[in-house]
Amino acid sequence: MITVYGIPNCDTVKKARTWLAEQGLEVAFHDFKKQGVPADQLPAWLKALGRDKLINRAGTTWRKLDDAAKAAVVDDASATALMLAEPSVIKRPVVRWADGGLTLGFTPDSFAARKEAR
Repeated sequence: MITVYGIPNCDTVKKARTWLAEQGLEVAFHDFKKQGVPADQLPAWLKALGRDKLINRAGTTWRKLDDAAKAAVVDDASATALMLAEPSVIKRPVVRWADGGLTLGFTPDSFAARKEAR
């Protein structure tokens, strides 16, 4: 089972979900707004993807943070605290593929390559 983590009104999440549906793949969706960020998954996400990629520093949520909050993100523990407090700061979508692999973001080419690798 593939799990897509994100926010339903995010354009990139919408594109990813549409692409996966068009491929006929079975997908579960985890809504950060309704279900929260899965705290038990964050250590694996940080290890596989890295906090510098996982935290979307180009997004509006990051830009709205005060300078002290931005400067406080110095390690995985502080990144985890921020992601739990501000789920929208996470780059989306985070996808856990059926084989347990993780990807971040969406492009048709990257998803097609991932699909072929399974």
